[in-house]
Amino acid sequence: MSTFNRLHLIRQVDLLTLKLFLSAVEEQQIGLAAIRENVAASTATKRIQDLEDVAGIKLLERGPKGVVPSPAGEVLVRYIRRIFDNLDGMRAEIATFTDGMRGELTIASARSIIVPFLAREVGDFQREYPLVDLVISELENAEVVQAVARGEADVGVFAAAHKLDLGGVDVTPYREDRLIAVVPQGHPLAGRASVTIEDLLEENLIVVGAMLGAIQAAAGRLGRAFQPRYGVRSAGVAVSLVQAGLGVTVQPECLVSHELFNRVAVLDLTEPWAVRRVQIATARGRELNPIARALIEQLLDQPGDTRAE
Repeated sequence: MSTFNRLHLIRQVDLLTLKLFLSAVEEQQIGLAAIRENVAASTATKRIQDLEDVAGIKLLERGPKGVVPSPAGEVLVRYIRRIFDNLDGMRAEIATFTDGMRGELTIASARSIIVPFLAREVGDFQREYPLVDLVISELENAEVVQAVARGEADVGVFAAAHKLDLGGVDVTPYREDRLIAVVPQGHPLAGRASVTIEDLLEENLIVVGAMLGAIQAAAGRLGRAFQPRYGVRSAGVAVSLVQAGLGVTVQPECLVSHELFNRVAVLDLTEPWAVRRVQIATARGRELNPIARALIEQLLDQPGDTRAE
């Protein structure tokens, strides 16, 4: 291959070629990249080969199972993503000079955050910017962070959790919420104002999957192993099982509505980790487009009410 020539690269490589290369890396198949970008497979192969010739170095490692980027290819992927991020930002900023804020914004968050307050706040944002197309993805906390780090979501809203990998995102504190204990009416613990995790571990503790790591870590600090008998994914299911007398649970206070207070007993959880810190994630090192910036400014301007009505 020839040596790298910057001027040659600028003159001979277009955006479609860069997009095809990025798609090939993400799909791990040049043929799938061609389908994704709506070109012939032979065209995709030729453009990527030409890109390697211009760069003067192998950018893809080809094998029987597909393609992966070479070390040089990984560098190129990083810069290509910046180029397309900048193009998206440019398009959104220019649109604001013509007919108001327009474009698409992808938001990823967990149900325990969407239901009590994010849905309302995003609704306010949509009414203020009706030309913006909002895409909302309901994911678990770890998936929210991963989606933002990979560029699949522009903004993520998640609850800080035990051993959550934040290496690929920048984080902004958003609001705080408390974790509380929920027990059946008439339960021996129901007459108390507060409980500890040690108290709850003596019962059948029903844990939503997203909180399992924090509960297991708390149990470990007490020298105990914990494995729940019931595997549930939502606060509503956990509270329903508590109402049926099948156990006790720990939930964010914002998810326990006042109407439930006549059917279950709600107690303070006196643990240092019982404060749930909700945070906003954006991709590390990437400049925010104007739409994402406007949403985050609105979210941070909201009052900090946390309890569902």
